[in-house]
Amino acid sequence: MTDGARRTSLGTAALGTAALGAVAFVVLAVWLVPWHPVPGGTPSPVAADTVLTATQVDRAEDYARWARVWSWSSLAVSLLVAAWLGFSERGRRLADRMPGRWWLQTVLVVAALGLVGRVVTLPFAVVLRQHQLDAGLSTGSWGAWAADVAKGEAVDVVITSIGVVTLVGLARRWPRAWPAIAGGVLAALVFAGSFVYPLVVEPLFNDFEQLDDGPLRTRILALADAEGVEVDEVLVADASRRTTTLNAYVSGFGGTRRVVVYDTLLDDLPDDQVLSVVGHELAHARHGDVVVGTALGAAGALVGVGLLGLVAGAGRRRGWPEVGEVRAVPMVLALTAIATVISSPVHNGISRQVETRADVDALAATDDPDAFVALQTRLAVKSLADPTPPAWSQWFFGSHPTVLERIAIARED
Repeated sequence: MTDGARRTSLGTAALGTAALGAVAFVVLAVWLVPWHPVPGGTPSPVAADTVLTATQVDRAEDYARWARVWSWSSLAVSLLVAAWLGFSERGRRLADRMPGRWWLQTVLVVAALGLVGRVVTLPFAVVLRQHQLDAGLSTGSWGAWAADVAKGEAVDVVITSIGVVTLVGLARRWPRAWPAIAGGVLAALVFAGSFVYPLVVEPLFNDFEQLDDGPLRTRILALADAEGVEVDEVLVADASRRTTTLNAYVSGFGGTRRVVVYDTLLDDLPDDQVLSVVGHELAHARHGDVVVGTALGAAGALVGVGLLGLVAGAGRRRGWPEVGEVRAVPMVLALTAIATVISSPVHNGISRQVETRADVDALAATDDPDAFVALQTRLAVKSLADPTPPAWSQWFFGSHPTVLERIAIARED
């Protein structure tokens, strides 16, 4: 087969994979995402001065302003470095120096580039943590923080290596059809990762205990029964050793589904407000939001692999290596980083709709809007959440409605 015919075959497979993923994503999004989660329409946000003092607003805005500066600066630098290494000979020469077989070389390249990215963004991470310490949001020693950073980097390397080794290996084996095959395999890995993550990764960063028997656990189980949710586990995470913020979440599905509350939440909030938080998380479980997010992520993986095949095929005319070569790993990682940022508004826009529905369901299940408003106010004050973030920032990066939007929903309940 001539090189031109091979590129045509690769392009066809890539285009088909991207199109299939896009159709699947749109269908799933239309079918499963609650685009109108508030009956009668989402109300306008309440005025900040109706729930927060001027001092609280000023403090939150000041904290958020600098947190955005350091976070966005870190993101910009990481993208620039990824592109600098991914689209030039520098990254390819680094790959050429790696010893061992192709799969070991791939892992070493992923680890090396991950380390470079961590080193160049470390100053921003240090400044941001100091900002959190100054604001009273972070606890624990710098040594414990460094250990968490190291563990996080190791987890990223392992997860990324699994995906990239799979991609490169399939591209080596099926150089013309790899986008279709790799897209399917990586989509399956997204589901596997979502199932395994609560059991393997979460325990690396927190210890978990069952919520003690008592009135609160009884009320939580009654709330779960009212929402029609079979609770596998209600766990308490020892988050207080690293943060003062209040949070809870639901993760996993099937046999690994769990509702997790921070110990800070139990220590700082009265039971009615804790129930508002748990009601929100139970709503996620009732609607299978983790499964929905995983399915959308799997469809997104198909789109991403298909687009990678199209871009990589076009790049061959400019001398880019083929995806089946270890030398292509820096390029793959750079394109993935860029695609992740570009797709953030889609991901976060869907997340905001899902989170809004969970709020509506929690209000219906607890029938206690006063507790919900008190909770949201307390969360905002405790975490220094910006009540009025820039509209473009909320659209691009905001995964939850703002506190003023959430309180508006409760007041109309």
